[in-house]
Amino acid sequence: MVHRSQTLEAKSSRIVRPDKMSDKNVRPTRMDTKRADMDIKHMYATRIPLSRMYDYHRKFPHWQKADTALFVTFRRNGRDQFRPDARDAVLHCCLKGNNYKFTLHAVVVMPEHVHMLLTPMNDPNGWPYGLPDILKSLKGASARAVNKVLGASGPVWQEESFDHVLRSEDSLEEKREYIRQNPVRRGLVKRPEDYPWLWVEK
Repeated sequence: MVHRSQTLEAKSSRIVRPDKMSDKNVRPTRMDTKRADMDIKHMYATRIPLSRMYDYHRKFPHWQKADTALFVTFRRNGRDQFRPDARDAVLHCCLKGNNYKFTLHAVVVMPEHVHMLLTPMNDPNGWPYGLPDILKSLKGASARAVNKVLGASGPVWQEESFDHVLRSEDSLEEKREYIRQNPVRRGLVKRPEDYPWLWVEK
């Protein structure tokens, strides 16, 4: 036989006591665990298209805002430097992508990495193309081109890319000039215009 005191104790264990709340006027409620489980399953079942994905890749978040320029860097996989003909192939792929999914403002192909300044364009539905989608196409095409030139196979780029959202027109000019001066800072040329693997919009 269950005593009344035991019944009350069982009920009290399933609710939140008012004296444990910060607001004493809030009534205690029971959690609908079945509904919560359904909401969680629905959340994980909903897939975001790659073209509009805010992508967390390893430990580095990729931020993206509509109509905003992005400064992007990706590096070669391994320690070897790109030969001149391989740099030609990478630059060609970057320029070929201009005005397709992004507007290119500047790009420089260094011996072991690439800097790009770009603004994603909008897809037919009016959404800006996602940076993960842009980089997947760009890195894939350039990797195939490099492997063809080198007669090699396998990964060309490191999986991780680094990006930075530009917040003003001054920041855009600053990053554009950073890209221009990159070969000079490395001691590869004395003037930016002497570096063959540099392109800046006019």
